[in-house]
Amino acid sequence: MTTQAQTPLLSLQGVHTHIGAYHILHGVDLTVPRAQLTMLLGRNGAGKTTTLRTIMGLWHASQGNIQFSDHDITALSTPDIAALNIAYVPENMGIFADLTVKENMLLAAKQAKRANQMDDVRLKWIFGLFPAVEKFWNHPAGKLSGGQKQMLAVARAIVEPRELLIVDEPSKGLAPAIINNMIHAFAELKATGTTILLVEQNINFAKRLGDHVAVMDNGRVVHAGTMQALADDESLQQSLLGLAL
Repeated sequence: MTTQAQTPLLSLQGVHTHIGAYHILHGVDLTVPRAQLTMLLGRNGAGKTTTLRTIMGLWHASQGNIQFSDHDITALSTPDIAALNIAYVPENMGIFADLTVKENMLLAAKQAKRANQMDDVRLKWIFGLFPAVEKFWNHPAGKLSGGQKQMLAVARAIVEPRELLIVDEPSKGLAPAIINNMIHAFAELKATGTTILLVEQNINFAKRLGDHVAVMDNGRVVHAGTMQALADDESLQQSLLGLAL
């Protein structure tokens, strides 16, 4: 194994984040291995979304270091971080409701000025993962169902190959059939070598997809290891999450 393959693609060391008067992250240490899927778990309010937003520069760390590949991204702006080939799907999905599905996709395709310039092979692959994106291609995105909007949000994030994909609760509020569709899509992405960091509350989703897991509580990572080891240890699940997987 090469040194690069052994080095985490993303690492946070001692990251603190303040939002106004509130101290949200209290020294987060997190590593995200290359070409694998890392789950970020924890109770509501543990600091998971704040961690993702701090990685993306939407909120800036008040202390600590964030390293992506060979770049120190701690103080970079969000556009500069995204330009390093990192895609982020926030919990609210961030789609443009007044634009069509096609226009939403085109906005994310940096190499294309018109729809016919988008990578046709990759688009067909995405349509295979998310048939609703193709079906509603010319429809306003705001008219889609919640599940269809989530599919569009992820499809838009991967319209071009990304080195790192960060997604906040992709299965939240979705029907079981659509959750299964999402699991299949993320498994396909993993197979392409894309590194993925997911915040997730659906434990079945986490078990089926995760390679690594970090569990947060009170603004810190309190456990890190393999997803399988956590899934196999019911007492650890109870102590960390207050539930059994």
